[in-house]
Amino acid sequence: MHIQIAAVGKLKEKYLVLGIAEYAKRLGPYVKLTLTEVADERAPETMSAAEEAIVREREGERLLAVIKADAHVVALALDGELWSSEDLAGQLDHLATYGRSHVAFVIGGSNGLAPAVLKRAQQKLSFGRMTLPHQLMRLVLLEQVYRAVKINRGEPYHK
Repeated sequence: MHIQIAAVGKLKEKYLVLGIAEYAKRLGPYVKLTLTEVADERAPETMSAAEEAIVREREGERLLAVIKADAHVVALALDGELWSSEDLAGQLDHLATYGRSHVAFVIGGSNGLAPAVLKRAQQKLSFGRMTLPHQLMRLVLLEQVYRAVKINRGEPYHK
């Protein structure tokens, strides 16, 4: 299975870079993993709703440009479905079984995802009602993908 994580912005914090590298290494024997970063749109700290929409649209265009046409897209969104780790494992297993071997998880920038990205997504996933920094979300998502792979293989989770 090919798992792609397409995200807005470059990781800067060393602890996040190290954590992501660790889970990418752990996933290496099980999946082909691609971590794709697209540039975030430069914007002032305070913006009008119209300016925020423009930022989301531009970042969304960049995200859509890096997602292959045959990918099954899962957008991370606050209004998405709540899945347990077992649910995620089941979703990945179902997709692999039925020929959808390329799954792209999409993480927007600090202003969220563009409507065009949400429309492209076959599923929307939420990690809860709390807002998490989009950069931290990459690490949390990778850990959960790793956990899902271990669940599907019936292997103990390496802590």
